[in-house]
Amino acid sequence: MLTIYSRPSSMSRENKLTDVLLGASGAFVASVLAVQVLTEADPWGKCLRFWRQLGAHEKQLTSSHSVNDGIDEYSKLHNQGTAKDRTTNYQALVNAYYDLATLFYEWGWGASFHFSFQFREESFAESIRRHEHVLAAQLVDCYGPSKHVLDVGCGIGGPMRNISKFLGGCRVTGITLNQYQVNRGNELNAQDPHCASTCKSVQGDFMKLPFDTDSLDGAYAIEATCHAPDRVKCYQEMLRVVKPGATVAIYEWCMTESYNASSTKHQQLKKDIEQGNGLPDIIDTKACLQAMKDAGFDIVSEADLALTKHVQPWETPLMPSWNIFSQRFQFNWLGGHITNAAIHLLEIVRIAPKGTVKTQKVLQTGGFALRDAAQEGIFTTMYLMVGRKPVA
Repeated sequence: MLTIYSRPSSMSRENKLTDVLLGASGAFVASVLAVQVLTEADPWGKCLRFWRQLGAHEKQLTSSHSVNDGIDEYSKLHNQGTAKDRTTNYQALVNAYYDLATLFYEWGWGASFHFSFQFREESFAESIRRHEHVLAAQLVDCYGPSKHVLDVGCGIGGPMRNISKFLGGCRVTGITLNQYQVNRGNELNAQDPHCASTCKSVQGDFMKLPFDTDSLDGAYAIEATCHAPDRVKCYQEMLRVVKPGATVAIYEWCMTESYNASSTKHQQLKKDIEQGNGLPDIIDTKACLQAMKDAGFDIVSEADLALTKHVQPWETPLMPSWNIFSQRFQFNWLGGHITNAAIHLLEIVRIAPKGTVKTQKVLQTGGFALRDAAQEGIFTTMYLMVGRKPVA
């Protein structure tokens, strides 16, 4: 018997493709709905807040008239200037960076702009809080509402709110160069009943702290003083404003001893980290520790917490994943294209200001460099230094 197989018509193929797309879309919507209803992730709420803030973002810039001008000026500082140029212009560099990056950080990361390794039983949010509590535990004399602590480079205040609660409702004042972060941080402080009267963000330069000498009970910095053009002067300012005998604890971004300054690969990773994260120049762990000593601190302890064994390393959130509900999805090749295409579409329909795509690409490159440098063992985000101000 002769059987004749006919090729499916183009209409039939289109119908099948439509069925597949509809099925995939339905599964995606059902999954998002399940996450929205059954967990605390709130993907819809996060997206709505992001779009609302994105639409108003350009009106709140302090470094330039537009996002597009801001990212072009920022890129010019990095691409045409030397490390000395970036150090000289650190205020413009850092302010422009956080004008552009803060909104993306909050949307993709949360209110605490820092890394942490994870123990097996921890969620990401739990690891972030624990990392802050480890730092706060160094401030042994700062417990209770009568104490006043300084957060140097506070971002939008996630750590200050957690640390104030951990330290029994102590007052925490945070300082940041960027006015957008001040406004957003105080908005979030006001929304938290535990922190509305204890936490406050102010605008200022941590190279010239606007606080009286010997006036604060302690101070800390989380991945912030890496923006300083001169570590010794930055640490000297922290030393000046705390009381004699007070403790200062710092998590620093540093190159490690494994960094090879003659390696082209290492040089490029360092450069990409600097450009993608608003840094003038990254120094190594030994230089940071020496700077703290030169500033006048008695060193209590120092350790690179990135070397902790049997944990999920700090760079894991930057590793690619095919889980569409994870922010790590954007780091695989498909997720990266989808993210950039989505932001490009938001630019076209005028929800996102022009220049948002360029900003996302700079941040993405910085994220890739952080991940790759960590995998090479040449960079750490959590070099912990604890120092005490000498008692005269």
